[in-house]
Amino acid sequence: MGFIVTEDDKKLFYEEYGEGEKIVISAQVGFYPKGMQQELSRRGYHVYCLTLRGFAPSSYVTEDYGDAWYDRFADDVVCLADFLKVDRFFYMGASHGAGVGWHLVLRHPDRVKAFVAVVPGPHSLAAGAMSYRQMMMQGLISSPPPFNPPIDNDPAREARRKEREEWLSRLPDADPREKKIDYGRPLMRLKTEENLCDSLKTIKTPTLILGGIDDPISTPELMMRTAKCLPHCKLVIYSNCGHDIDTDLVEELTGETERFLNQTEKDGRYYESF
Repeated sequence: MGFIVTEDDKKLFYEEYGEGEKIVISAQVGFYPKGMQQELSRRGYHVYCLTLRGFAPSSYVTEDYGDAWYDRFADDVVCLADFLKVDRFFYMGASHGAGVGWHLVLRHPDRVKAFVAVVPGPHSLAAGAMSYRQMMMQGLISSPPPFNPPIDNDPAREARRKEREEWLSRLPDADPREKKIDYGRPLMRLKTEENLCDSLKTIKTPTLILGGIDDPISTPELMMRTAKCLPHCKLVIYSNCGHDIDTDLVEELTGETERFLNQTEKDGRYYESF
């Protein structure tokens, strides 16, 4: 673990798991310690987890970047790669972390070998621009819609979900400077759903989309729309799963990711060629 310093003097915290030449970078507000990133490191990947600017222990941010928050986040990922002297890397992210990925593959397509997008949307711009996180912070909603369906006849998965909820409950309260941040939704600058789809169609990076059929945030309809736009995409949707699928089904999703990354490393395709 350590810190990097950006050109605008923001200190960004990163954690490191595993070793070797197969580099995966992930960027999010925070990371569950028993997630896909750590599981990938146990399967031979060298994983770097970057905490987004504005969120501890990275530097706090008091300025509002407007519709450029995700651009900043994406550029910070490249800043980490440059610091590590890594030319091309795999990127993975879940939810808002996948939002960073959309901006990354549009702004820096030459740096990303493949993109693993977990519950990635992106949101329809017709549905508004404010993040669920900020809507709760401002009291506009008391809670987001239920992220996950009930689990039936799977006590091990239920125990895993309970463990994660207990871990979240022990986290310290966020600094007031964090609570003021509204990074919004990915690709807000595009303004319309039509423009968003046109932009997605230009992405050449092989992309794996992983999601749950009961996700109220990254709905199956949104993920299907995205997969239809992307020219090089594999979409896997699980039943009886919601927005936290990456911590519910860690080994299963990591297995899909490993197969996908091995394939793209082999010949740049998102499917096995004959």
